[in-house]
Amino acid sequence: MRMSLVPESALEPLIPDVESPGLTNSGRRMVRLAAAPLSTALGLHERSAVDFFDALVALGMLERHNGYYSNTPDTEAFLDRAKPSYAGGVLDYSTTHLYPFWGALTQALRTGEPQNQTIGGDRFFDSLYRDPAQLKQFMHAMTGVSMGAAMAIADVFPWHRYHTFIDVGCAEGGLAVQVARKHQHLAGGGFDLPPVASVFTDYVRSSDLQDRLTFHPGDFFTDPLPAADVLVMGHILHDWSAPEKRQLIDKAYAALPTGGALIIYESMIDDDRRTNAFGLLMSLNMLIETKAGFDFTATDCRAWLHAAGFTTTSSEPLTPSDSMVIGIK
Repeated sequence: MRMSLVPESALEPLIPDVESPGLTNSGRRMVRLAAAPLSTALGLHERSAVDFFDALVALGMLERHNGYYSNTPDTEAFLDRAKPSYAGGVLDYSTTHLYPFWGALTQALRTGEPQNQTIGGDRFFDSLYRDPAQLKQFMHAMTGVSMGAAMAIADVFPWHRYHTFIDVGCAEGGLAVQVARKHQHLAGGGFDLPPVASVFTDYVRSSDLQDRLTFHPGDFFTDPLPAADVLVMGHILHDWSAPEKRQLIDKAYAALPTGGALIIYESMIDDDRRTNAFGLLMSLNMLIETKAGFDFTATDCRAWLHAAGFTTTSSEPLTPSDSMVIGIK
């Protein structure tokens, strides 16, 4: 079993006892363990270990065959910390950061003020980017929360029409890596504040894409955006007030060539504000975390794009919670 709960090195002595270590048809190394050795590897008490493993089976996070447990393809891909596709960073960040601050939701609702470390006047990102350990954890979280949408964008957007792209507010580079892997003809990179450079570079290097993906340092409020055929803003606009959202869209329009595209993806709230609970809760998270941020509908976003000068706009769902809006200049 290869999960973030235990390093694989801890399982190596147990591999001779497993049912069928080796390669699956997909080429991935599969480790299967029975309940007793798996409990030993994880340091679990025998009383509840089987209930725990079977609960994970019921949740679709483990497979069980003839009494032996193994990862599903999804947990193999997204819960292995050694893989660039690891999406568990958002769980780590929620545990150490979001959970305590959400305990002050009532106060946030009554005051309209953030309840995190920005109390006292410091801006969230100013505080975050000064702490390398906290910044790295946040970057991992952004990769996790965006991975599904990034993979969908790599699949459904007509990338064959373009040659270059930049992910604005790129974090580790999760979207850039997914797009570059899928489309060999593309070159691009990410734009973010200078402290992100090493995190981005390490992540891109782990995917062996450093020849096609480059980091561009800068502040998207004070510096011009890099020129490219396609600009992407993912889970970026919701951090800011309506005037700031429009300012960033205007800057993207200025940086794009005629025929260029801006992709905005977020946990967009449905127009009727009834069904995308995740998007509505994310907007409340912006209340907890930021001074003026909020989530929005695809209709809101398309109106901002038209106001900036984009001639054609469209929207498309990506995951059960995320959608993208595309503007063509």
